[in-house]
Amino acid sequence: MSASLRETNIKKLRKKNFDVCIVGGGINGAVSAAALSAQGAKVALIDKGDFASSTSSQSSNLAWGGIKYLETWEFPLVWNLCRSRNHLANSYPSTVKEIRFLTTIERGFRFPPLFIYLGSLLYWVMGRFQTRPPIYLSKRRLAKREPKVETSDARAAIEYSDCYLHDNDARFVFGFVRGSLDFGTVAANYVESQKAERVDGSWRVSATDGINGEAINIRAKVLVNACGPEVDLYNQASDEATDYRHVFSKGVHLVVDRVTETNRILAFFASDGRLFFVIPMGPKTCIGTTDTREPDPYVEVTNEDRDFILKNANEMLKLDKPLTRADIIAERCGVRPLAVTGSDSTTDWVSLSRSHTVEADRNHSHVSIFGGKITDCLNIGEEVAEEVEKMGIDLPHKGHRWYGEAIEEIRNKFFFQAARMGLDEMTNPCSCEPLSERLWRRYGSAAFEMLESIRKDPRNAECMIENAEYLRCEIEQTGRREMITKLEDFLRRRSKISLVVRRDSLIKSEGLREACDVLFGDTAEQKWNEYFEITGKAL
Repeated sequence: MSASLRETNIKKLRKKNFDVCIVGGGINGAVSAAALSAQGAKVALIDKGDFASSTSSQSSNLAWGGIKYLETWEFPLVWNLCRSRNHLANSYPSTVKEIRFLTTIERGFRFPPLFIYLGSLLYWVMGRFQTRPPIYLSKRRLAKREPKVETSDARAAIEYSDCYLHDNDARFVFGFVRGSLDFGTVAANYVESQKAERVDGSWRVSATDGINGEAINIRAKVLVNACGPEVDLYNQASDEATDYRHVFSKGVHLVVDRVTETNRILAFFASDGRLFFVIPMGPKTCIGTTDTREPDPYVEVTNEDRDFILKNANEMLKLDKPLTRADIIAERCGVRPLAVTGSDSTTDWVSLSRSHTVEADRNHSHVSIFGGKITDCLNIGEEVAEEVEKMGIDLPHKGHRWYGEAIEEIRNKFFFQAARMGLDEMTNPCSCEPLSERLWRRYGSAAFEMLESIRKDPRNAECMIENAEYLRCEIEQTGRREMITKLEDFLRRRSKISLVVRRDSLIKSEGLREACDVLFGDTAEQKWNEYFEITGKAL
């Protein structure tokens, strides 16, 4: 169903002339498209895969102020990240929520616990007191507060606050893509650009439809390279020189069945001295991350990564039985692209700044976005819009708000209607939170359509897929509005189903079969076989 939206947009990509073409649909490209289109620019957005299919779907799901950068004395970076975190949380109160971190300090650590506690107080101050204050916990209090933590070698612990994304990172990124579509952006996933070139004062972007192989040529006055880890490669192909470049840090997370009942994030310093998290993910737990320098952006999980994470988790937690590779339900693996200048940055690798840089070449009407993270995404959108305007692109609706949840009046109207129809009283075993809260968080004002669907037929409030928090009406609306081109797009990025349900359970799911029919209609069998790598006759 959503393929029709994609097909319509591909036709528009061929026919229209754009003010701006954005290559890359991760968080940097998504916020750029949303900011520019809301302010009146004619925008094209393409990605060689699905939206948020690279680094933007492989994070820790955290929106944090960068407490670890206090150790490297990057106070301006922490100050700005805390401000960005607060702004993001205030703009998306249903999605970006405060969560407590519990950090264990073991004997022999490079700083004494009291010093770290003072650092957490400074972090709270730099966070403008928006979160709950930090707490110092003795070894005895730590054991009582979190019995799953191994305390035999602990000296003390610090509890402090940061923020996290309630659903997942890719879902949050797509919200900006969907918002840009509402403002007129012509976006299409699975459209790969090999290169772009300047012709008569404008850009000609050569691309290929990844579904049928047909060529697509896009014309735009300004080109924004938001290719994430592949920014350098795309600039090289387009003969665009920049001062900045990327180096890469591989991060790996493993998803296992929930190992603790706490709703806190347990933070430790792993055996190599770097931060290590045990993050609640509904009925599951996400464990990681690694921080390994890589020569290029193309990485995968190795057994060394798996064993490092499992070993640290087993040593830091009191588990009924040790975690093994067999316990892994899903894996997250990606690179953090770090912006650097100069010929080499091998010294003090871990301390390299995680801040972003928007580099503009006004002579060529070209913008490259280096680095970036979800915490700081709203600033990136604003900065790109400012640079594009300086390149002569008129923004007739400059200052129009392009982010955030709907105004309180609309939100109140939604919850009033949901209450009047008894939505939260409906039997729904697939959710541990009120349906009204979940629908509003995921879809905002678009959730009104779901209320109407449920009014017409209460069966639309039933779960369609076993062990997954998705209603029949959600699947139908997702098919209409969210440009799902492959089954993986839905299972991994519009939702996190494939992160919390094992593959062997998914392939047996009759509900997923039905959802596939709703999403893809006549091509459902093909999409099913493609995802599960089935050849020949279907199951």
